[in-house]
Amino acid sequence: MTATPDSTPKEYPAHPALAVGAVVFKDNRVLLVKRGNPPAKGVWAIPGGGVELGETLEKAAEREVLEETGIVIKAGKPIFSFESIHRDDKDRVRFHYYIVDLTASYISGEPTPGDDALDVGWISRESLGRLDVNPLTLKLLHQTFNFG
Repeated sequence: MTATPDSTPKEYPAHPALAVGAVVFKDNRVLLVKRGNPPAKGVWAIPGGGVELGETLEKAAEREVLEETGIVIKAGKPIFSFESIHRDDKDRVRFHYYIVDLTASYISGEPTPGDDALDVGWISRESLGRLDVNPLTLKLLHQTFNFG
């Protein structure tokens, strides 16, 4: 499957896709989503998604967080980036994303799972250990925010 200019590449892309996430805190809790689609289906992570052509990282983060969680944010500066490459059993690249996480400020809204989230919530430091959280999310939260 190849990507069209107005869609995020899904499986077996022709090239890596740029994605963005937003780290949002409210009342000493972090906003996390339980992913509803591969490659991380069922895993809790920073909310976000694909960057559209002509869209800044900040606008993409604000749009994606709203779509995925129902939360309105004001995106800040990049704080963490990484590649996510997943191969199938024939060693073909099934998914390839370059992800840039930004800081963000909570503006308004109540967590409601959106387009590709199974669940969403404000997660406390104590709850992180009881959830299946993406290891890179845990690393980011611990190293950058001393959270977790």
